[in-house]
Amino acid sequence: MIVERASYNWAYSEDIPGSRCGPEDGPWPRPYQVLSEGELWRELRTLAKPQTSQLGKEGKFKADSINFQPSPTTKTQDRYVVTQLEVNGRLWAFTGVFDGHLGDVTVEHVAHHLPIIVRDFLREAESVSGPGKLTPESISELFTKAIMAFDDAIAHDVLDLFGGSVDKLSEYTDAQIREIINDQHKGGANWRKARLCMYGTTALVALVDPEHKDLWIANLGDCQAIMASPGNNAKDWNIEVLTTNHNGDNDAELDRVRKTHPGEPECIMDRRVLGALAPTRCFGDIPFKQPPAFTRRILYNLFPGFHNTSPWEEFLVRNQTPPYITAEPQIIHRRLDGDDACPSVPPTNTTLSEDNSRSSSRSSITKNLFWSGNKTSQQQQQSLTPLPRFLILASDGFTDLCNGEGQKRIIESWARGMVSSNPPETVTDAAPGSRQDNMALRLLRRAVGGEDRFGVSRVLTLDMDVAWIDDTSIVVQTL
Repeated sequence: MIVERASYNWAYSEDIPGSRCGPEDGPWPRPYQVLSEGELWRELRTLAKPQTSQLGKEGKFKADSINFQPSPTTKTQDRYVVTQLEVNGRLWAFTGVFDGHLGDVTVEHVAHHLPIIVRDFLREAESVSGPGKLTPESISELFTKAIMAFDDAIAHDVLDLFGGSVDKLSEYTDAQIREIINDQHKGGANWRKARLCMYGTTALVALVDPEHKDLWIANLGDCQAIMASPGNNAKDWNIEVLTTNHNGDNDAELDRVRKTHPGEPECIMDRRVLGALAPTRCFGDIPFKQPPAFTRRILYNLFPGFHNTSPWEEFLVRNQTPPYITAEPQIIHRRLDGDDACPSVPPTNTTLSEDNSRSSSRSSITKNLFWSGNKTSQQQQQSLTPLPRFLILASDGFTDLCNGEGQKRIIESWARGMVSSNPPETVTDAAPGSRQDNMALRLLRRAVGGEDRFGVSRVLTLDMDVAWIDDTSIVVQTL
């Protein structure tokens, strides 16, 4: 009997985890392609483009990353960064995820330039204090200053073209403003500055010092930082969400905005800022940070700009005492040594050689996570191997995929798989027996359905004209 390699099945909107579509987006059910296990992994790799980076002295630590959107008609507005910042000959690890909205112009700018800004602030601070002399508290403060200065420059780089303030705009006609900001024929420097003001992005970034003693996390918006730490053994994991969401789902954030705008009941409407924006903290989104004249005089005159200004006018009429959103981040600091050190487990005698076809007691991921190296059996008996900790930085699309309450369970299961003695998943990909060793890709697989091949196939291949799930970026690094 000949069996078709590709078969089809049918899905309803409620079958898609984190679905952006409801019954009104029918007709339902819609077809999807049922993929084989090998096809699933190939499709995941193609869509998510997993990357791996080594961090720390001699590449002792590892960071894996993905950016995932299965809809072929949708350009992802998520970004991530994994890099090291050279400061006076020492390397700081810098990782982050960014969730853009309205467009990808500002998120692209922030993901590229923020590491440079933080590096420059560190260099300047160490030029005064000396290398390695900054306190954890001073670095937390520096982190905040770097982020807020960077965001402040987005609007003021444009205002500087017109005397430095919104009040000075009254001295210019619309024709003069258009001539200044629409300079594409001269290279477009002013035009690019103005475009950054039209869009916004959340940001979640992590910084680890060169000695790997301290971790700082800065959060703006609704991405999440999650720490997965081992308990007493490889089966027992502690999952801790380190960050707070800065959006309309957080009553404390909404109250903060209301308190800074007394007598303005419409500063929050339908749990959105000015009735329009869900995040309460982010980069960009200048129409929510500057008086309405900034948007009406500058952004309305930008080409191609806004084809229809009526949606903007709906919230601009409520803009009385800006700013309504802020770029002041939530800063979390954690020690990575001392009392916070990970527990240890007896090392395995199984070789970790990549050439060993049964190196399966631990994947090549685990080879980089466990610290015993290639010790002799006698040495192994005299030492213990610390279990790794994982820091997960994920855009809000990951939370949607996990359906909220399932997030902890999914991460626990994934963490156990990372250090278990069971063989990792194997598929026929570029070569027979190749493994899916990327930590972020394996976490994504768990979130979109895990071992449920039909569920994962639905997420990957649903036949729909628009995006059926949110963009998802994930960075996983070992600590």
